[in-house]
Amino acid sequence: MALDCLTKAVVEVAGRECKFSTVRKRDCFYCRHFLGTNLSSIILDGPQFCAAVFFLAGYFGMMIGMNFSKIAGTVSRNWLTFAFIGGFITDLLLLNRIDDIVDNLILLTYVVLATVSLLVFYAGVAERFPYRVSRVVQKYAPIVLQYSFGGLLSGMLIFYGRSGDWLVSAPFFILILVVIIGNELLEKRSDRLLYYIALYFIGIFSYVVLVLPVLLGRMGDGIFILSGLLALLFVSGVIRMLYSIVPNFMQSNTRRVILMLSTLYISLTALYFFNLIPPIPLSLTELDIVQSVVRDSNGDYRIVDEEQPWYRQIPLVRNELHPTGSSIACFTRVYAPTRLETRIYHRWEFKDAAGDWQEAFRFGYPITGENRGGYRGFTRLESFRDGIWRCGVENERGQVLGRTTVRINTTDPARAMVTRIE
Repeated sequence: MALDCLTKAVVEVAGRECKFSTVRKRDCFYCRHFLGTNLSSIILDGPQFCAAVFFLAGYFGMMIGMNFSKIAGTVSRNWLTFAFIGGFITDLLLLNRIDDIVDNLILLTYVVLATVSLLVFYAGVAERFPYRVSRVVQKYAPIVLQYSFGGLLSGMLIFYGRSGDWLVSAPFFILILVVIIGNELLEKRSDRLLYYIALYFIGIFSYVVLVLPVLLGRMGDGIFILSGLLALLFVSGVIRMLYSIVPNFMQSNTRRVILMLSTLYISLTALYFFNLIPPIPLSLTELDIVQSVVRDSNGDYRIVDEEQPWYRQIPLVRNELHPTGSSIACFTRVYAPTRLETRIYHRWEFKDAAGDWQEAFRFGYPITGENRGGYRGFTRLESFRDGIWRCGVENERGQVLGRTTVRINTTDPARAMVTRIE
């Protein structure tokens, strides 16, 4: 079904009355000349679709409610913020798989841009170039720097977000968000340089931790420690270059730089060993507790599930399962980069009378990245009782990829069954 280009925006400009504006597809200049004649040809799903809809609605609303001179004024006052957001939008549209050559080139480009623009900008501030060149560098290098930071950090949020449970990994994501928000709060040039160094280190650290397991085909404590040390070594080399560019400032702030980097390195390492960093580069693409799972001779999985009423599709509302046999199953699909070989575990738990989670059993099996659609697997729970149960998927050291919860009811009759083949 074709998607109407319907934009409803509430815009308030300079205290004027709020206005609603509506544009239909057949009359929409932007649909015909900017997006094309058929919006249904644009294929977006999940978060990308929602983000695109909100972005376009806000964009068209601004075009209707504001004239171009005021938009230009807004952009000129907040150009660093727009550049930062531009990096986010680029990642939202382009990033897909961590072992894809294009995705890796995009992330590597952000690293190169961030490194070069950081050094060139402060070389311009210190007037290491001719006067006119320094003025141009001071004006435009921060835009490139902000764009690369925005792209690098949003890329980390996208891939790390796919890799782990958002609730379990909340401290790591909060750290990234605090860093992003802090980008708008600093005004002093001295504080901003230290902040740029912190931002740069977090981006490089997250990038190396993400990419090194893909290149080596291994993951674990040793690989993480090696990744952290390589990131620290790389950033230290960039800081040595800054010492030669702005020696007076760097020398007067040596203790602050050392303290900041040490704190960040120790904090990120602690988050990993407390299992608060997602098990990158693994990604959980499917997780369901179902009535039964059987693997046939062709290697396909026959999954029998129970229909759920509409209101159980609402987030935070648990599904209810009425077992029809002596067991239930947890089916998962885990994506791993092509060269990676590792082991994942299903952890079955139930909630006791005190409301605490108690482990029923934990079972692991090896996975590889050979299946581009994700490695499929399942476990069966044969001893269960009425109550709340959950199945969690984690790696060998206990980092959680995801969890799903269900209420088991053996008293009431089961609803209609749905069978699918995967």
